[in-house]
Amino acid sequence: MDTSTHMTAMAIGCHPDDIEFMMSGTLFLLKEQGVTLHYMNVANGNCGTLEYGREEIEDIRRKEAQNAADFLGATWYPSIANDLEVVYDLDLVRKVASVIRKARPDILLVPALLDYMEDHMNTARIAVTAAFTNAMPNFKTIPDTPTFQKEVALYHALPYGLHDGLQNKVKAQFYTDISAVIDKKEKMLSMHNSQRNWLDDSQKLDSYVQTMRDMSHQVGKDSKAFDFAEGWIRHNPLGYSSPQFTPLEDVLEEHIVHS
Repeated sequence: MDTSTHMTAMAIGCHPDDIEFMMSGTLFLLKEQGVTLHYMNVANGNCGTLEYGREEIEDIRRKEAQNAADFLGATWYPSIANDLEVVYDLDLVRKVASVIRKARPDILLVPALLDYMEDHMNTARIAVTAAFTNAMPNFKTIPDTPTFQKEVALYHALPYGLHDGLQNKVKAQFYTDISAVIDKKEKMLSMHNSQRNWLDDSQKLDSYVQTMRDMSHQVGKDSKAFDFAEGWIRHNPLGYSSPQFTPLEDVLEEHIVHS
């Protein structure tokens, strides 16, 4: 089913580097199939440091995210909130809805609804609501952006650490084989160099890049098919598309195995 040439995918993460950790392998696969890509982090990463002041780290992490999006070949959108201030708030929904209306994605990749961190889960909730308003002219966005009417399929990534806040493992519905693009995923993540010391110090990660590879390898093991993988859970299509609209599965059919 060759639908890729006119398809658009958008990834919405919370902090700069979240997309790289849990979604970027699949995005590289979509890029190889001719899918147009869009990239947004809701939070600006201003608390992710022990070394820099607030304005300095915001500037650093913005540039890192822009470089990562450029490497991926995606359109980059600026963040709209500070770290730990990503709450389920109507203004944030309006702002994310505006960006989604600009991108007009067929495929929308968002964080897990169950995760160890509230920022991540709230980003998922905000994106889910924002996408629901795509064809609602009476729902005003910030800034005001025209609606669009077409099907959109939402997919949740696995949570960082692969477990929810109560340490229960979150299982994917299907997996994408990212073995051929794991080195690209590593290079994209390594562009967030400011996080090397922060993640080692704050979360006791020996190396944030190695941690990503280890997680991707574990997801590959969970797939029972691939060396490295990313896992996905399809959001209920009610209100977004018909159940038969499965663009991610269709475009990447040769790279997917179901649970």
